[in-house]
Amino acid sequence: MSAAIEDVLEERQRQIASEGWTAEHDDEHKNREMAQAAGNYVSHYVCRSWLLDADSELRKKLGGSLARYQEEEVPQDWPWDERWWKPKDPRRDLVRAAALLIAEIERLDRKAV
Repeated sequence: MSAAIEDVLEERQRQIASEGWTAEHDDEHKNREMAQAAGNYVSHYVCRSWLLDADSELRKKLGGSLARYQEEEVPQDWPWDERWWKPKDPRRDLVRAAALLIAEIERLDRKAV
């Protein structure tokens, strides 16, 4: 198993153990909120990762940094309270998005039974 897959599964376990986002909790999100949140993190990565690309001319010109990557305002379609919007860095945000998608898929699977 690749490090990426291990990290996604570890993040999913962290969400359950540390945040208390159990299957019962996830089942309350019936309006695709977990998928929406995952999409927000992916979109953030796509739109903001240039701030960290060493070879980016735009980064050099405008002065990109991790702090600037993290400072974007909460997306308008973020499904939860602002305090839950926590961009970290491109890879971590993609790992978090993938873990949220797993939670949504698991929710759909439970619903189908």
